[in-house]
Amino acid sequence: MKLKNISILLVLIGIILYILWSYGTFCPGWVEWEDNYITGTSGSFSISLKNKTVHVINENREIWKSPKEVKVQQILSADIDHDGMDELILLCWKKGIFGKYKPFWIKKDEKKWFQHIFVYEYAENEILPKWMSSYIGQDVEKISSGGKKKYGEYLLLTDPMGEISYWKWDDWGFTKEDAEVSFTIFGDNLIHQPIYTYGLNHDGNFNFLYEGIKEAIDKNDIAIINQETPFVTDSYKYSDYPRFGTPIQVGEAIVDAGFDVATCSTNHALDQGIEGIQTTKNFFTENKMLCLGIQTTEEQENKPYEIIMKKNIKFALFNYTYGTNGIPLPDGYPYMVHLLEDEGQIQKDIEKARQEADFIIIFVHWGTENMEEIDDFQKKWASFFLENKVNAVIGTHPHLLQPYEMLEGTDGHKMLIYYSIGNFVSAQPEISCIKGGMAHFTIAPVPGGYEIKNYNLTPLTILWKKGGGYSPILTHLP
Repeated sequence: MKLKNISILLVLIGIILYILWSYGTFCPGWVEWEDNYITGTSGSFSISLKNKTVHVINENREIWKSPKEVKVQQILSADIDHDGMDELILLCWKKGIFGKYKPFWIKKDEKKWFQHIFVYEYAENEILPKWMSSYIGQDVEKISSGGKKKYGEYLLLTDPMGEISYWKWDDWGFTKEDAEVSFTIFGDNLIHQPIYTYGLNHDGNFNFLYEGIKEAIDKNDIAIINQETPFVTDSYKYSDYPRFGTPIQVGEAIVDAGFDVATCSTNHALDQGIEGIQTTKNFFTENKMLCLGIQTTEEQENKPYEIIMKKNIKFALFNYTYGTNGIPLPDGYPYMVHLLEDEGQIQKDIEKARQEADFIIIFVHWGTENMEEIDDFQKKWASFFLENKVNAVIGTHPHLLQPYEMLEGTDGHKMLIYYSIGNFVSAQPEISCIKGGMAHFTIAPVPGGYEIKNYNLTPLTILWKKGGGYSPILTHLP
């Protein structure tokens, strides 16, 4: 009988607790209450979080503690409003949907516990309220700051499933933003005679070359193509292997497809001499596409990289080739094509770029043609780039796919490398050469900087159509 009474009592207690929980009497069970100690504004303030309460000490005196009606889950000190000074941010719980104030038309607030974000400013010997959010509308397990202070830090909210959302201060409160930058990169655009003959015989329009990948370009933030062959404007200079001359109408199709960047430092860069370099670089520049790896006669100083900014992330983009098929650089123009040879200078250039940019990407024309194995030259330079803390390397030239991987240095630095992404457009007869791939990866803010996520390679096949039409087709969209 006594055991039965105890069972009934436990059931009643369970029912009461469930009712209280359903009415929001308790905070959710997934919440992890953090105890922490941090400093704010260069160590002037000591902030402790213990037993869901924040205490701020300045000059050995407590100057502030969190309101008693608030339970604090986590604390953060960061320049979240981009004014050059840190703010104190609380991830906290309080009863009611609204922050300090509620709209005038709302008579009564909810009595349940809701999650909020409160922001305070450090002042002389006091902590001042800056912004108190209403219920943030999602479950947040963790807050952190991401990105770089010089562009304004993001507030990163991580939900219980590990998904991160990015929030930027916008005058009065936070706005959710798409802070990730996605890249899509295609290999050798190798324009053989059957391809340009077909295009020229069809009104000189080469848009057919890129119709199969237009959707992939549109889905990503930055689209890059390796323009293997130099452009020419005179028809008598159109040519195939061994010295290519590509109709400039191909460039018009590249622009129309929506590409943002062309890498042009290849073994065929000097096939048409200085004129080919001038025509190619000037065309892309005039059409507001970034052209990497070559310099015109007007560009006398070494310009080893270009800076591109997207969503407040600065990228330094380099482009090198192993050589130019025995064609020497023209006298007086040592930087006309960027060569992968002077380790000391390249190391200095990378270090300089690191001072200007958040992320370093190198596009390199290397490897052994028609070989799936990585050669010693590639291994040597891959190690060099890793040691110099390059973030990503994308290789071309072998005309077929080679492996890709995430390398990690002895210091923990990680570098994504695609040894070869193969051909993009070509009319090479070898079966292996009609298959290439689209490299794609995403850069995302993380605490203290940025990292690569969601990297992959989507295979593509070059379709040969009757009459000479060629079109690369992705096997699937990522």
